[in-house]
Amino acid sequence: MTERHFHYLKPHDDTFNGLDIFPAPSGVTVVRMASDEVTALCPVTGQPDWYAVTIAYRPDQSCIESKSLKLYFQTFRDTGIFGEAFAARIARDVMEACAPHWVRTMVVQKPRGGITITACAKVVREARA
Repeated sequence: MTERHFHYLKPHDDTFNGLDIFPAPSGVTVVRMASDEVTALCPVTGQPDWYAVTIAYRPDQSCIESKSLKLYFQTFRDTGIFGEAFAARIARDVMEACAPHWVRTMVVQKPRGGITITACAKVVREARA
């Protein structure tokens, strides 16, 4: 296996510095990444909210590296954000990091008070000039 030199990710370092990317393998049409271990805070009550997050994107030149995504998710532990805004934020951040053709996110807030909220967001890359 060839050695990769990532920009942000370092061995044994759990500090988030950015979403790392690597060259998209030829023939990959869709990448799906999911985690059910994502937390953030309710912006009104400060109570913790638990989320299952699914990201799907059609890569162009790059793919998101999974450990940097895990570290990215951890940055929201102490952040007050509504699930709907969370879905949109993740989609924008993935678009900015790896410029896929499109990205879709689904954020499912685990039940609190008997209510489950699912929010989806989609960002399509603007046509290149």
